[in-house]
Amino acid sequence: MARHLITSAIPYINGIKHLGNLVGSQLPADLYARYQRARGHEVLYLCATDEHGTPAELAAAKAGKPVADYCAEMWEVQARIAEGFRLSFDHFGRSSSEQNRKLTQHFAARLDDEGLIRETSETQMYSHADGRFLPDRYIEGTCPNCGFEDARGDQCDNCGKLLDPVDLINPHSTISGSTDLEMRETKHLYLRQSAMKDRLEEWIDTREGWPVLTTSIAKKWLNDGDGLQDRGITRDLDWGVPVMKGDQPWPGMEGKVFYVWFDAPIEYIACSQEWVDAGKGDDWERWWRTDKGADDVRYTQFMGKDNVPFHTLSFPVTILGSNEPWKLVDYIKSFNYLNYDGGQFSTSRGRGVFMDQALEILPADYWRWWLLSHAPESSDSEFTWENFQSSVNKDLADVLGNFASRVTKFCRSKFSEAVPAGGSYGAAEEKLIADLTAKIREYEGHMEAIEVRKAASALRAAWVLGNEYLQEVAPWTTFKTDPDQAAAQIRLALNLIRLYAVISAPFIPDASAQLREAMMSDVTDWPEDVAAALGVMKEGDAFAVPEVTFRKITDAEREDWQERFAGTRT
Repeated sequence: MARHLITSAIPYINGIKHLGNLVGSQLPADLYARYQRARGHEVLYLCATDEHGTPAELAAAKAGKPVADYCAEMWEVQARIAEGFRLSFDHFGRSSSEQNRKLTQHFAARLDDEGLIRETSETQMYSHADGRFLPDRYIEGTCPNCGFEDARGDQCDNCGKLLDPVDLINPHSTISGSTDLEMRETKHLYLRQSAMKDRLEEWIDTREGWPVLTTSIAKKWLNDGDGLQDRGITRDLDWGVPVMKGDQPWPGMEGKVFYVWFDAPIEYIACSQEWVDAGKGDDWERWWRTDKGADDVRYTQFMGKDNVPFHTLSFPVTILGSNEPWKLVDYIKSFNYLNYDGGQFSTSRGRGVFMDQALEILPADYWRWWLLSHAPESSDSEFTWENFQSSVNKDLADVLGNFASRVTKFCRSKFSEAVPAGGSYGAAEEKLIADLTAKIREYEGHMEAIEVRKAASALRAAWVLGNEYLQEVAPWTTFKTDPDQAAAQIRLALNLIRLYAVISAPFIPDASAQLREAMMSDVTDWPEDVAAALGVMKEGDAFAVPEVTFRKITDAEREDWQERFAGTRT
């Protein structure tokens, strides 16, 4: 039994996330966690809400609530929606937790002791209209590198170049829109990432089999231009982890908080402490401390490509630079962007389908299947309503749902609601078992490699094998001349439904549970031996005809949803 530590990029607190956010981190992480559990391995799957920084303050102000109250309410909302999508977190934490506060302050002190923190006097953009220093992301203007007009003060989303607000052409506050900005002096702490460049590059080179997307982004940040830059880890804000050293304010940093991108990844570790403190686990250190047994843990992170630099560079600098025995990530699965109907999904602009809206339209499995089978792995992918309708109807309704319906209804009509006796397996059945064995082994290989789209394709191909078998042996025809042989064919097909329920559970957990319940089987063992797995349901075992597993999406529904979600969410 292996041990798998799995984390997905933690969603920001300011609002409900869209489907692009879901498929870029949480959903594939859940797929992998469910699969590893199904194979009998020990899994700790952690996620949390990212609650600090100016966006939380602004969202709370817009809602007319204290920021702490707003974050607590939105955590409840996000946790409820995550449950709706059947995200199987072992714990869903909060970066505003006391555990994360203490751990963030601990790491900062350790980095300072190691000579990796420097204090810098600098000038930052101050907005007279807003009466505050503006975080880089709340300043926008034209990128001096590519001319993109909506570049942020820290990075251009169009060309990816790292920026300072002073680099922008015609900068303005995104809070008030004011251009009445000036540079004022303030002091901040910087993490000396540049001092860790060689050690970091050596560490990255030891990571095996990372996706090209992950490695290329990391190497680009390491070596392009002036190479890895030192990065500020404090901000002039009220809401966040106070800059403390031990139980005392950090000299010269009074009233400041740690930058959200410093404390947010540390929440991965703190989340496991919350897990234990919530009574769900008994030892978090065995997952995170190599001196406490974490050497045998396989740690996998899931994230969108925009988060890769922080997880391949800044967070590892924090961990490595502490010179303490913390577990470092083994594999980072990164994703490109999912676009929406000719444009981009956007939380800030309210464009696309959001997670709560999706669940109002259809159950989670419809969305899980489409998103995972179209995951943006090798390139950006695009959600269109036509493709969504086609995939649901052809894959889920026509292939899997139809198979379960045909087999169970035929058996009820010609035999009974019990596995029929009689007959024996012949060449067609042996060929199906061999083909299915090969396809399941292929499926397992893709899942182990976290090749999400290929895994979905292999799973669908396994479903197709059952349908092709039915078409070939035609038990409805066989029954007329050889009822015993038809009984054997249906007996195998009923067992196939149960097997499909088991291997499909990582993708479509609700439908899998429904099918397994209809087969009245509590056997969930992974089919290491496919032939044996196809004999779990014995002659005389009862079953029920399941309700419609997946219904088809009508053209009228598709057209209605297209129109409903053509604009932006208000």
